[in-house]
Amino acid sequence: MIYKTSEDIEAAKFLLSPPGDTLLETIESIGLSQKELASRMGRPIKTINEIIQGKTAILPETAIQLERVLNISSEFWLEREQNYRLELAEIKEAESLIDTKAWLDNFPLKKMKELNWINYESNDSLEKYNSLLAFFSVSNKNAYYKNYNLDGELMHCRMTQNVNKSPYSINVWLRQGEIQARQLPNVAFDLNRFKTNLDEIKTIMAQQPDSFFGTLQNLCIEAGVKVIHTPCLPKTKLHGATRWINGSPIIQLSNQYKRNDIFWFTFFHEAGHIIKHGKKDVFIEGLEYTEIGKRKEAEADSFAMKYTFPEKYEPQLLKGINAASNQIDFINQFALSINTHSALIIGRLAKRNIIHDSVGWKHGFYRSINLANC
Repeated sequence: MIYKTSEDIEAAKFLLSPPGDTLLETIESIGLSQKELASRMGRPIKTINEIIQGKTAILPETAIQLERVLNISSEFWLEREQNYRLELAEIKEAESLIDTKAWLDNFPLKKMKELNWINYESNDSLEKYNSLLAFFSVSNKNAYYKNYNLDGELMHCRMTQNVNKSPYSINVWLRQGEIQARQLPNVAFDLNRFKTNLDEIKTIMAQQPDSFFGTLQNLCIEAGVKVIHTPCLPKTKLHGATRWINGSPIIQLSNQYKRNDIFWFTFFHEAGHIIKHGKKDVFIEGLEYTEIGKRKEAEADSFAMKYTFPEKYEPQLLKGINAASNQIDFINQFALSINTHSALIIGRLAKRNIIHDSVGWKHGFYRSINLANC
């Protein structure tokens, strides 16, 4: 590409001269008006004016007529026209490529390639562009904005002012969730079955065996709910999302901090959205919502607390932990007694500033969850 910067392009545009400039200089030098030239060539004055402005190209028959009237070879006019059109095309192509490069910079392409979500061999912008369009299953940038607009009615929410969040990265994360969800079986949603299976999932949360995620997925699929894990991307800072795609509810989890208390609270929070809220809403944890959205988020939080650590147990917990000779043993026993994970209790105590959050890592409560192969 000849032009590599916007400054290069602007300079080229300034210097760009259509063959009409040469034509105008020629007829002015011999005292011939545009009207008289048109008459001698047997062409409309409008056509001559458009050639001079560069709006109409000099075709072979026009070049022959100019040669006869002005005694300047037709080859000269055709070459002048060809060079002008070629330079004009180069400028437009450079503008398009520079614009495409700038657009591509919005996306975490390197991370996407590392995760095998897209594939490109070279650093060529066009190859990256085509890979990204294929990932989103759209034909061009305009189609991308039409189908993946976080600020529009599609998402029913708006971005926060946090500069570390990128709507482009969030769209990539959500799109990957769509792709993963298509790979899971389609089962008709059964609300009663889902509620019943949530009780079994609560026990899995409390015990959390190494293979828990596969069991979690299967129990949800039995009820027609697809649960997927999509690694968190730079500039997303999302815990999870809930939406309905082709009649199936989807729970997408990022496992952002690899903490089991956050993972399980997020799962039950998303489950709350499915049970309590409509199919048209899209809930993305980590974004800022309207007042109605905030109310629904609070309802989902209450639902999650019911399954992870109901507030009614807090007085009993606080009384016991203050009297316990070994707080860690007490927390483990208390978690077993209410069928939850110890990390949920530690997290609640840390949130209440009763213990420091570091206790959760020090004693292994915030067991690092690795879902890399899920």
